Amino acid sequence: MARSEPGALLISGGLLTDAARRRAAPADILVIDGVIRAVGPNLDAPENAKRFDASGLLMHPGMINAHTHGHGGLARGQGDRLTLELLLAAGPWMNGGRNVADKKLSATICAAEMVLKGCTAAYDLYGEFPLPTQDGMDAAAEAYADVGMRAVLAPMVSDRSFYQAIPGLLDALPESLQRQVAGLVPGEGCLAALADIAQTWRWNGQDIRLALAPTIPHHCSDTFLCGCARMAHERGLRLQTHVAESKVQVVVGQKLYGQSLLRQLDACGVVGPHFTAAHAVWLDDDDMRLMADKGATIAHNPGSNMRLGNGMARLHRMLDLGVTVGIGTDGPGSSDNQNMYEAMRSAAMMSKVRSPHIENWASVEQIYQAATLGSAATIGRSDLGHLAPGYLADIVFLDLAGLNWIPHHWTVNQLVHVEDATSVRHVMIGGRLVVRDRSLLTIDVNKLRAEVEAARERLDAATVQQKELATQASVFVHQHCPGLADQPFPVAGYVDQ
Repeated sequence: MARSEPGALLISGGLLTDAARRRAAPADILVIDGVIRAVGPNLDAPENAKRFDASGLLMHPGMINAHTHGHGGLARGQGDRLTLELLLAAGPWMNGGRNVADKKLSATICAAEMVLKGCTAAYDLYGEFPLPTQDGMDAAAEAYADVGMRAVLAPMVSDRSFYQAIPGLLDALPESLQRQVAGLVPGEGCLAALADIAQTWRWNGQDIRLALAPTIPHHCSDTFLCGCARMAHERGLRLQTHVAESKVQVVVGQKLYGQSLLRQLDACGVVGPHFTAAHAVWLDDDDMRLMADKGATIAHNPGSNMRLGNGMARLHRMLDLGVTVGIGTDGPGSSDNQNMYEAMRSAAMMSKVRSPHIENWASVEQIYQAATLGSAATIGRSDLGHLAPGYLADIVFLDLAGLNWIPHHWTVNQLVHVEDATSVRHVMIGGRLVVRDRSLLTIDVNKLRAEVEAARERLDAATVQQKELATQASVFVHQHCPGLADQPFPVAGYVDQ
């Protein structure tokens, strides 16, 4: 669990990352009961304070992953040349056949990788089929607790199948496939299942908070979306959904609603300070202004946007229009790894290729802030993402002897453009070491590897039929969906537009 270290701790000898400075400067950090109480040179500490020598190390706040999928841990490396729609068609195969232990294993893979790569908190949209279950969500929460991370855990839900959600797709399948995919409709009683999970949630005291994730707007009926919005409001829960991730989605949204997906969400009472739109590749300026006006946030996932061919989100424009943006990795099934340094670098590079005019590029300071304070906003935290008095002592220590820091010119620039997680030496969460000398202290990674390999072999054998169905259906998905994406749309999200 994200358990704070009791007592006083003085961290000395390190360099402190500050986006306002070109190069990090020496500073001490005084931590009391897991909270930073003072930052500065040559700090005094209580006589009984523990000491931590950070000499030769660069300190920065733990990265916060604004969007991932813990159920994707066991699906890593399963596909290539997959659009989002092909990935959704493959979901029942990639994520099928799992028992409760498998669900915990999958989330544990993600949490362990994140912590070892300098990420201390995450917003996880965790999927189960046909309904979210108390046991499954409890298993995912236990994974984060065992690793020692903070998390917002959101059951990912809908009341329509992928094949029902895309107009004309079901009819494009042969009758034999139509009969087979008919069994992929989410179960009834999803809102009741969510209410039961919320009623019995036992993890808030361990900093694993519950949220809601109606997966994609048009995969949900208006009644279902409004029900999720009402539940989130009544229970004080955050809510995240995939919005305008692919061009297929926005074209379908216009066909179904006669307005943008975000406007439809707003009509259902979804958009507000508790709301995060994941991806948002195809939002227009009016959508972005609505997000800013209502205090909603965006989770920018550049890695999966490129991996799935969804296009290039207009990060600089989002920031210009006043939207708070966080950065995410997306899940291992759609973006391969959980490396927030790579996500920052991808965000920076994608911003640059959108325009030849440097004034339209996101700066390294903006990227760094998005991955820390911006992502903290997506999970509803004002006590994370910064190393200053009053913030929780979630601290990453990078080894400045590593080649990424030779020479060390411009700290934040090198964090965004150079660092790749190989310099991560130690990680603290709440002043408690969870990674020391590049080794995870909370779980046995070798044991995890053995358990995961055994699960992989068993699940490969158990999902043969699901894989065959996905393979057959993908032919028709690929024939149908690109035609939707080829239709004109006013937002330019592709290079060839």
